[in-house]
Amino acid sequence: MAAQSRLPLYLAAAYTLLALYGSLYPLSGWRDTGVDPFVFLGAGWPRYFTVFDIVANGLAYVPLGFLWATVFTPRLPAAVVFVLAALTGGFLSFGVEVAQNFLPSRVPSNLDLVCNTGGGLFGALAGLRWGRHLLDGGRLHAWRARRFLGGTDGDRGLVLLALWLLTQLNPETFLFGNGNLRSLLGLPAAFAFEAGQYFEMEMAIVAAHTLAVGLIAGRLARHRPALLACAAIGAALLVKSFALLVLMQGSHGLGWLTPGAGAGLLLGMALWIGALKLGPSQRQALAALALMFATALANLMPDNPYLKESLRVWQQGHFLNFNGLTRLVSSLWPFLALSWLMLARRSNERQHP
Repeated sequence: MAAQSRLPLYLAAAYTLLALYGSLYPLSGWRDTGVDPFVFLGAGWPRYFTVFDIVANGLAYVPLGFLWATVFTPRLPAAVVFVLAALTGGFLSFGVEVAQNFLPSRVPSNLDLVCNTGGGLFGALAGLRWGRHLLDGGRLHAWRARRFLGGTDGDRGLVLLALWLLTQLNPETFLFGNGNLRSLLGLPAAFAFEAGQYFEMEMAIVAAHTLAVGLIAGRLARHRPALLACAAIGAALLVKSFALLVLMQGSHGLGWLTPGAGAGLLLGMALWIGALKLGPSQRQALAALALMFATALANLMPDNPYLKESLRVWQQGHFLNFNGLTRLVSSLWPFLALSWLMLARRSNERQHP
């Protein structure tokens, strides 16, 4: 593995963990009903299901099979790669369905198992055909090597940036409002809502987060760091708008563009432009400080009653588990980013003492 990129492995591991969490969300209320946990295997097909359920369950496991096939390809014969990648998806789905017997909000389904396994099989075939070409040794891999920071730090940083884009799919948070642990821990807000104070805190959080992400993206770029930073932030705004349009039934597509978010975005971009004059180590330290500031403020910030009111039109439905997943990633992302910044700094110091 030393001569090859670890990016496929990191992507496969991250996707597996995310799929596991999303399938078992909300991970509470575990109990033993006394029912045989394997009885669903011999049951008839569910009486009520939709085309959306079948397609979504199949598609969810296609990346899983694809990524694990890509990981296994450099070491093993093609037939063995296919079997291992397919079994990875099948066993994960089987384990999840068995575990759902012990969750009150989940119902194990043999149809889900079949759809998941089928998606994993299709993904494994696609991984055999295109995985290495796309991720390890092909054109995309060569492009990644030319354009982005190399080695383990670069691989982890790209996964981190992908997770950040995933957090923008959560409609429950304001723009770049990551790091709020209160919802996970069930803690009350430190302050009551007051419009002027909320505007200032939102502006400060969005500005600090914009600054941090811009600096992190710039750290990942081998050439034209400003271009990658602008592309990452622009992509996040598009993803946020798309999520609000889809999840909230075609309304509130620009609901993220509040006065505080707009002002914070402009301020953050201005601060980021000024920070480009600093050295690499200084920019990395500034990114960490900005993240810590934004995260601390996000946990002190009161809940916005207007955001809660707008979410009344949001029918989670099929997206319930996915939204639980994005909520978790949104809460933990700043801490993952801080860990990456510290590890990347240590690596840089070893290379340039």
